[in-house]
Amino acid sequence: MLMFLASYLARRRSGVALGMIKKDVAKAKASTDRFEIEQHLRLAFENNVAGIIITDLNSHVLDVNSSFCNMLGYRRDELISSDLKKYTPTEDRSITLRINKKLLKEGQKPVIYNKRYQHRDGSLVWFEISKSVARNQNGELKYFVASVRNITAERQLLAQLSEQALHDPLTGVANRLLFEDRLAQARAKALRGDGWLAVFLIDLDDFKDVNDTLGHQVGDELLKAISIRLQRITRPEDTLCRFGGDEFLFLSGPFANRREVRKLANRLLAAFDEPFNVEGESLSQFASIGIAIQQGGRNDIDLVRDADTALAEAKRLGGERYVFFRSEMHYRVSNRLSLVQELRKSLESDELQMHYQPIVNLTTNQIVGVEALMRWKHPKSGFIAPDIFIPLVERSRLIFDLGSFALKRAVSDAAECFKLYDADHLSIAVNLSPYQFYDPLLTKSIEETLEDNDFEPGRLVLEITENVAFEDIDKAAKIASRLRDLKVVLAIDDFGTGYSALSNFTLLQPKIIKIDKSLVQSSNTMPNGGRLLEVMASIGTSLDAMVIAEGVETITHLQILRELGYAYGQGYLFSHAVSSIDLVKLLEKRSAPTESDDAWFV
Repeated sequence: MLMFLASYLARRRSGVALGMIKKDVAKAKASTDRFEIEQHLRLAFENNVAGIIITDLNSHVLDVNSSFCNMLGYRRDELISSDLKKYTPTEDRSITLRINKKLLKEGQKPVIYNKRYQHRDGSLVWFEISKSVARNQNGELKYFVASVRNITAERQLLAQLSEQALHDPLTGVANRLLFEDRLAQARAKALRGDGWLAVFLIDLDDFKDVNDTLGHQVGDELLKAISIRLQRITRPEDTLCRFGGDEFLFLSGPFANRREVRKLANRLLAAFDEPFNVEGESLSQFASIGIAIQQGGRNDIDLVRDADTALAEAKRLGGERYVFFRSEMHYRVSNRLSLVQELRKSLESDELQMHYQPIVNLTTNQIVGVEALMRWKHPKSGFIAPDIFIPLVERSRLIFDLGSFALKRAVSDAAECFKLYDADHLSIAVNLSPYQFYDPLLTKSIEETLEDNDFEPGRLVLEITENVAFEDIDKAAKIASRLRDLKVVLAIDDFGTGYSALSNFTLLQPKIIKIDKSLVQSSNTMPNGGRLLEVMASIGTSLDAMVIAEGVETITHLQILRELGYAYGQGYLFSHAVSSIDLVKLLEKRSAPTESDDAWFV
């Protein structure tokens, strides 16, 4: 026993026994550590919020965790040994093949990509996948390990944001951004000679009236209804875009010839033939269309601009039609835009003025009132009449600025001139454009102008043309009623040029009717010309309205009017329109009554 102990101690001292003990302990510890590590890895695998898939190199499932099972709606035992292709949409399988080849070839860094799997309920689920390839103990490529994250909600949000970014929120059709992209693609094809390309700019005629009378909500619903009807015409290769408030762009092609373009233009116009049912209302809405075509060739053509130019021509011709762009239109538009810009500046200078033409008692030759007529003293072209420049600005907000200027300046000049002349009996007549007459702020502007100049409402005459007055008789009647409440006088200008029912006049109750100059000037040259003037005077009398004959330019005109019983007239025979300074002189000179027909000649 002692010898054994001595031998053991000797071996221990020699380190042999100690080495054996250490090896046994290390082996036992390694086994314990490996077990613990495996347990930790298993816990991390099972409890990971990300889905984890382990497959062989042929995509057969070796193991999956609970998160992935929950993402697809399958149990673990259903997925083990199955082929992942079974859960992959056919069109996405090429993605997996491509990624696997990349990993087997490079085999170092994980690859991150997106693809879809099919859920048990049949729905498609988007995943972001981080995939690596693993080796066995011999260093051989053996397994694919993938960590997946469900990104379906993110993809849906992205799609929704993309839809909002590229589509009009009200109508759902394309917006400008998407239209420009589609236009660029279509132009590239056209430049290669793949047929004609056409852009149609559709503008709704008088859409502002819908918003003004029925409200913006009804206007919005009408725009939706219009877009739905236009989409029925739209083919997959076409693009319908809401370009602005009441404008739509329609991109289409290829066309073989102009006849095919005309055919589509007629279909677009026909979409407005039937009324639109909006919130129980049957609304008629019409449109005008400008068309620009590209037939290959140059790439610097601005099709939208050219379509807009053609649209302006369609509007000028009365609307409810389509017009093709022609190169000479651009020249006219350029000149027009230049004039509009100059006219805008003229409001800030003395270039824009009001001149005044007297209205005369045909019996006594005395002045009973004056009509205010706008004149533009162009620095190069001299005086320009309103019938030349007013149509240029009627499609812009500038028309309201010009109308406001005319009303305020005319009342201001009249208040000053009439005071100097001591003519409390005289009236001042101001022409209203259609935009002014139907402007909801009209009465407020009139009240402020009269108050600022201490001018009696009954001495202010507002003139509107017959066509404007009866364009929307119900709305016009309401406006006329508000003007009567202000005690302002309403006059119908250019009477005899329209085709209005006489019953409409009873709704407006105008105090003055002005006979169009064309009827006066043809009274001695056309058969029954005098008879027609007599009928017009009779109509005015029956409506209890003051009748004024315009365009009195010769003694013969004057004599005919007197014989027919006309009491008042206006025209070059008496005076051209004059400045406010010359008006005072004219009032002083023509204050006394005279029986002489030539008393007006200077």
